[in-house]
Amino acid sequence: MHYRWRKIPDPKPETVESLQEKLGIDPALCTILAQRNISTFDEAKAWFRPELSDLHDPFLMLNMDKAVARINRAIKENERIMIYGDYDVDGTTAVSLLYSFLRKHYGNIDTYIPDRYKEGYGVSLAGIDYAEDNGITLI
Repeated sequence: MHYRWRKIPDPKPETVESLQEKLGIDPALCTILAQRNISTFDEAKAWFRPELSDLHDPFLMLNMDKAVARINRAIKENERIMIYGDYDVDGTTAVSLLYSFLRKHYGNIDTYIPDRYKEGYGVSLAGIDYAEDNGITLI
């Protein structure tokens, strides 16, 4: 697959100036906001301070109900759960957040972050072997 980077067009200078005046922040940040079609104080506030109500319903994702049911079954049956993540920033952050949440309600949890160089990207055989060796029944 070949991907082609495309630069977002520069916004109108008056939009950037207006945002800078309203928000009192650096013009570079105002440019980024304007490139995302944010042009008012309220839109910028919503961008920087999102509310949970702004999130999409996670049950719109295909088979989310099955995933939740499987996690609930694992908790009910005291199965060992492994949260498998990526080694990049969003992957490690996601693992940390999910672990922190689940750990408050259930203690039989482990985490796994694959070695970037030895295992590559995505689910690895080493990660699956780790789960099996540690009695983990849900990844």
